[in-house]
Amino acid sequence: MAAGHPGGDDALMAAITGEPLPPEARADAALLAEHRSAAADVALLREQLGIIGRTLGASPPEQEPAAPVLPAPVRPPRRRPLVLAFRALAVACAGAVVTGLGWLVVQGGGIGGAGADSAASGAKQQDSAESRPGFGGPLDLACARLVAEGTVTGVEPGPGAAGQRVTVHLTRSYKPAQPETDEITFVQDEDTAVPLGPGDRTLVSIPRHAAAPDAVFVGEDVIAPVRARITASLPESRTLTCD
Repeated sequence: MAAGHPGGDDALMAAITGEPLPPEARADAALLAEHRSAAADVALLREQLGIIGRTLGASPPEQEPAAPVLPAPVRPPRRRPLVLAFRALAVACAGAVVTGLGWLVVQGGGIGGAGADSAASGAKQQDSAESRPGFGGPLDLACARLVAEGTVTGVEPGPGAAGQRVTVHLTRSYKPAQPETDEITFVQDEDTAVPLGPGDRTLVSIPRHAAAPDAVFVGEDVIAPVRARITASLPESRTLTCD
C-alpha cells in the first residue's frame, strides 16, 4: 500500500497508537469513518484493560477476626473464595479483550481485502468481456456479414440517451476475407453493450441486414478461444446458408 494513502490496517494502527491520521487520509471520508469506529473500539478495550488492572491490584478484604473464646467453630476464612472470584473476573475480561482485538484486526483486513477484490473485479471486467459466449460456430459465421478483429480508436456519444458511437480500426477480417474498408463505425447501447474504450482490442460480429454487432469480445484472453473456433469453422460456414 502506498505511503500517505492508508487502508483499513493503517486506520486500525493509528487508532491503537493514538497517532492522528495524516491530512490526506482525513480527506478520505470512508477511511476517516473507519478510523473513528476503530478508535471507539480501542477505547472500550482500554477501559476493559483498566478494569483488569484495578481488579488484580486490589487487596482482598481482610479476614474477619475469630469470635472471642467461644466453643462454637470458627468461621472459615473468606480470602480464598474472593480471590478465586477476582481471578475469574480477570480471566473473563482478558478473554473479552483478546476477542475484541481479534475482531478489530479481522475487520481491518476485511475492509482492505474487499477493496482489493472489488478493484481486481473491476479491472478484469474492463480488460476482457464478451457478449455471446460460445460464438464462432459455422452457422454464426454463415449468418454474419462481418466478423473481424481490430482496435477501438474512438468512442463518443451517439444518438439517443444511451447511444454510443464506436470506431474500430480493423486488423484482421474473417468474413469477408477482404473488407471494403479497414475502419468501421457502429452505434451501440451504452447501458447494455460490452463496455469499449479507445485502445481496446476487440472482435466483433455484425449480422446480415444489421448495423450494430450482435457479438462483441474484448481482451486477448477472451478473443483467443473465439478466434480458434472461428478459424476452425470457416470452411464449413461457406457451405451453409442462413435461413
